[in-house]
Parts: sequence; C-alpha cells; structure tokens
Amino acid sequence: MSENVQNIPSKETSFYAVSCHEDEQDLCGMEMRSLFGSDPRHGCVISDKNINPSRSPFIRGKLAILLTADDSAGIAAQVGEAVALEGRTFKVSFVGSDIPVDFERQRSIEKEIGWRIVGKAEMRQPDRLFGVAIVDGRYLFGEFEKSEALWLKHNEKPQPYSTALSTRVARAVVNIAAPDITAELRVIDPCCGIGTVLIEALSMGIPIVGYDLNPLALKGARVNLAHFGMPDVVRKADMTQLQLGAASGEPPYDAAIIDLPYNLCSKLSSEERLAMLQSARRLAVNVVIVSTETIDEDIAAARLVVTDRCVVRKGKFERQVIACRHA
Repeated sequence: MSENVQNIPSKETSFYAVSCHEDEQDLCGMEMRSLFGSDPRHGCVISDKNINPSRSPFIRGKLAILLTADDSAGIAAQVGEAVALEGRTFKVSFVGSDIPVDFERQRSIEKEIGWRIVGKAEMRQPDRLFGVAIVDGRYLFGEFEKSEALWLKHNEKPQPYSTALSTRVARAVVNIAAPDITAELRVIDPCCGIGTVLIEALSMGIPIVGYDLNPLALKGARVNLAHFGMPDVVRKADMTQLQLGAASGEPPYDAAIIDLPYNLCSKLSSEERLAMLQSARRLAVNVVIVSTETIDEDIAAARLVVTDRCVVRKGKFERQVIACRHA
C-alpha cells in the first residue's frame, strides 16, 4: 500500500528544513545530493524541485516560498493581501534559520506576521500551517508541510532481523538509488532479505522487485510486506543466475540496491562479492551498494565507477553506502 510520497514536477521554489544525527550526517548529505543536487547548508536546502517531505528521513518539512523580505516587518506588510483563508483557521510557525534565533525572537516573528493575516488562529489543529524561515539575511514565508515519519511505522515488522538496515538508512538508500519517481522507473533488490528496502521503496510509490536465495528470508519478506498491506514482489533466485537485462531481451533496471550479505558466522569471499557486483552491473544501469568492508578493488573489477559515497555509523559499527554507474 503506497503512501503516495512521490515527487511532482514544479517550478515553485521551496525551503526544506533538514536535520540528522551526527552519525548519519554523511548519509543525509548524500541523500540531499541525490534528491536536490546539492548538500544541505545550515540545516536547509532551497530548491525548485518539489519533493514530498515525507520521502526523506532527514527532511522535517517543506516551506513553499510565497513571500520574501529583508525582515519580518516586510513579510507582515505583504501577508494580509497574499493570504486568503476563506474561513479556514491558520497558524504561523518559525521553521528554520541559518543563524541562531532565540525562542523569544521566534515567537515574536510568528506573532508579528500572524496578526496581519485576516482569519482565526488555531494553535493545535489549524486548517492551514504557514512557516517563516531566515536564509542569507532574507525572510521567507509560505505554506509549510510537515514531514510524516512513515519509516517509523515500518520498524514494527513481524519478522525482524538483527543485521538488517534500519528503516531510516533503507529509506535514504532508496532515495539515493531512485531520486526521480516516474511511471517508467524500475528498481531491483537482488538480495532483499526480509524486505526492509522493498518496504521503504513501495511506501514511496517506487516500483521494485526483490530476489533472494534464502527461502526463510523470502518467507519473512512476504510476511512483512503483507503486514503493511504491500504486494508480494519477491521471488527465489540467485542474483548471479538471474537472466534479466540484455541477456533476456529485457531492458536493464534503472537501479539495483545491494546490501551485501554478512553476519558474524560467515563472510563473503572476494570471488563471491565480485560475482555479485558483476551481476548487479548486468542487471541495472545504476547500482547502490551497502557494505561493511572497503570493496573499491572489486567495484573497479566489476567495471563500475563510484559516483558518490558515504559512511553510516552506529557506535563503532560502520557501513559504506556507495553509488555506482557503468564504467
């Protein structure tokens, strides 16, 4: 069941409020570069690309910029004519700044602007939520859409697995692999495990299929997908034997996401890993790899080129997220 968080083409400029834990700062930057083409700056991204804020685990909300001014008084002078509530209630919230703004000043800005809007204010459940932000000395005002932490719901899987990606990391990895959602988009997870990546992709309306060699993992994936009302998109197969792409007359997938298998009891040999990477290159135009090891030599041997990368830390445990394309 898709929560319809696809991005919709737009020429409007928006302010995206961005925040993350220091352990995920690199991943946040990589996801923003994929979605917007730039790193977050002072906790925000300004872009004319219209992304539903609930797509990213790092976006707190989106301010669709309606008015700009040199100060809050300049916004207040314009807002009365710019906003027509037509009987609906409203609230004005301070949503971000690239300079420190203390709590009292934030409330003062909200009140100054709110007083000039003709209508009834409602602090708890307003019909319309407006935001104010400060960037590069300019005040920005517009409708504000809060992000919904959809990935948190997906933590409640009936079939969890200790070494699976967190839902936050999985969601960011999907966005890195498939930043632009189109009707033609096709994504594959050839080592899908219990379906963590599949669930995040499907919840964003991203068409994806999953394969795994382990029947117990596939059983868990099917249980998890069904729990969230999502279709069964998994099949049993060894990714190195999949006859997809040019070999079968089918076009390759737009992206493959591979969380390389690992656990405390076994470790992939370099030969096994290289075979998987070579298969990924055959299956998809772009490949995003998640690995606990440095695998640059294998990536090069598979004739893939690294286009971006980051490290995600959880305590002393590290994962590398590596975006690649064909050499």
